[in-house]
Amino acid sequence: MIAANRPTRAWPYNIILTAVHRSLTPFDAKLSLVPCLQRCTGRVARLLRMLTVTASCLLAGTSVQAAEDVVNGAEGPGLPEITNPQSIRLPADLSQVDFYLVTVDVGNNIWDNFGHTALRVVDRSSNSDLVFNWGLFDASVGNVTFASNFFRGILNYQLGVSPPAWEFGRYEREQRSVWQDHLNLTTAQKATLYRRLAWNLREENIVYSYQYFFDNCTTRVRDYLDEALGGRLAEQSRAQVPRTFRDEVLSHYATVPPVAVSLDILMNERIDRRMTRWESMFLPATLRTELLAFSSDVMNGMQRQPLLDEPQVVMEFTPPAAGPNAYHVLGAALFGAVLFLFLTLKRIPISSFSSRTGFTLRLPGLSYRVMGIMALLLSLVGGSYGLIMAAAWQESAHLDLHNNLNLLLFWPTDILGLLLSLRWLVSGRVCQLGKTTVTLIKLYLLLHLFAAIVYVFLALAGIASQNVVSLLIFVVPALMGFAVLVWNAGFSAIRRIRFS
Repeated sequence: MIAANRPTRAWPYNIILTAVHRSLTPFDAKLSLVPCLQRCTGRVARLLRMLTVTASCLLAGTSVQAAEDVVNGAEGPGLPEITNPQSIRLPADLSQVDFYLVTVDVGNNIWDNFGHTALRVVDRSSNSDLVFNWGLFDASVGNVTFASNFFRGILNYQLGVSPPAWEFGRYEREQRSVWQDHLNLTTAQKATLYRRLAWNLREENIVYSYQYFFDNCTTRVRDYLDEALGGRLAEQSRAQVPRTFRDEVLSHYATVPPVAVSLDILMNERIDRRMTRWESMFLPATLRTELLAFSSDVMNGMQRQPLLDEPQVVMEFTPPAAGPNAYHVLGAALFGAVLFLFLTLKRIPISSFSSRTGFTLRLPGLSYRVMGIMALLLSLVGGSYGLIMAAAWQESAHLDLHNNLNLLLFWPTDILGLLLSLRWLVSGRVCQLGKTTVTLIKLYLLLHLFAAIVYVFLALAGIASQNVVSLLIFVVPALMGFAVLVWNAGFSAIRRIRFS
């Protein structure tokens, strides 16, 4: 259990003391097509129809949800009513109570890449000084259970309260910059915010269902401040901004390029609409920027004071540097490998017993191993993406993982390509397979090529609203080229000679 030094006097008295003690627990937390078509016309037609239906379902499901988001995103927080408000004891002199916005920069951990927001409350009359932090989660259940809950969308975060020394000490150890700004609030606004914090500290309200865009540590502070300001913040933040949720995800995970690419693939069109100013305040730095430009209801003479004043840099560190653009690296690697394999492609007679011709690769010891490495990575990564997207669609409460257009590109069954890739990698030559197996593989590749063509059409025609521009430019051409290479030179059927 993480212990914290309690202030000499509690805030707000018996309710806060009990909640603080309860809250400080270990949390922190991817030619030659005619022969196959002629043999498999019926099966191909049925499977093509299935793909078309799947694509239609994908589009139908996403467009409805995106429309719902546009409506819901424009509204305010809709906070629960505070029950039994008379049980909350306010300080006798609210002029002695000050609230501070605490903004924490991004960090080196994956879960720190959006930054963090907290509220600091200082009551000079009771000599109390506490930081309210909505970013705590329970990792004590174990890594497997935690990962399973995360995938299914069970994200139970909670409010914790701690002294500033403990809170700021953690950010110093993590080498994250911290800014603190005083909040100019009227007495009535202080009372409203105070009551909401006390309500949140009740046992039944401490835990909440975390949603990374719409209900997180920063939106909690935004919503509570908006309530105190009488809804003025939400009312004045309905205009759209140029950026989308996807823009922010890619920007903030630029320091971890593989994660940025993975999230770009795994998340659907729900994150491709432009945000409102209100929604953009899910980001700590954006919330602070918006509040710095917001006026308070506190008057100094005839002049309205800014909502934030007394800015203070509590600590300052160099933020993590962005890595190379992952799509540029990935595109260069894929196009380089495919180009090399096409340059080694040569046409040869398949057999002296037949007039049929085929293809093979020059420098087989090298070229087939390059093919094997590429197939290994594409099967493993693409198959994993497909498995995650398919499973998430069925099992996860993360709606941003449902109805993903990229399922036309990455299939769960792609992981079976590991078997072929290992044979190329170990033997360094063409795979000799049975005639039925070759037919099935060519059928699979044909369907994959068809699905990729549908994918490109849906994206370029604007039928699908999911942003897949980077995949279209850097990944799809290489995947289609590699499928053509494997079709023509990756394997050959074992020919049996009959003697009669």
